Amino acid sequence: MVTAKRAPAGAAVLRGDITAAIRNAVMNELAEVGYGRLSIEAVARRAGVGKTAIYRRWSNKLEMVLEIVSAVAERSVPMPDTGSFAGDLQLLMFIVSKALQHRIASQIIPDLMAEAARNPKIAETLQRALRTHQLAVGEKIVGQAVTRGELPAGTNADLAVDLMLGPLYWRLAVSRTPIDDDYLENLSHAVIGALRQGGPAT
Repeated sequence: MVTAKRAPAGAAVLRGDITAAIRNAVMNELAEVGYGRLSIEAVARRAGVGKTAIYRRWSNKLEMVLEIVSAVAERSVPMPDTGSFAGDLQLLMFIVSKALQHRIASQIIPDLMAEAARNPKIAETLQRALRTHQLAVGEKIVGQAVTRGELPAGTNADLAVDLMLGPLYWRLAVSRTPIDDDYLENLSHAVIGALRQGGPAT
């Protein structure tokens, strides 16, 4: 008599589709109610799973949110390489502006930034993700512009990235003012002009 082999149970099995459903539910709950009102029960209900499925993956709400938000925030953003600094900058601004205007991101980002002022762990997670992105932009886009001779040698990459992306964050995530293609074009021209004047010195 052949005995069917039983699948491993408990923590040995974490179905990918269930994990994906939970992650999606967390992001949507964050967008709708914010971190403060988010609950394990509501996430489980939205994901169509039991609370035990969540607790098998994360021990509490903070751990769950930090892991999921980190995974989203630290995804590598495609670095443009159009052959010119002007082209790279305009494409980067377009990509970032679309990301900041995404329905879920536009709700989650301001809420988590507010929570970061009260929760050091959230602040650390967000700062790490933002720093990773800032370094990538500085090394790739600013670095190759300097190599091409389009920006002055010694241009401070950190300050350059602040000039490139800071206005977009202020406009879309803080003041929440709509922008159009003309705004992006005018902003890119202003940034290029400022950096080519000698660039923020290191």
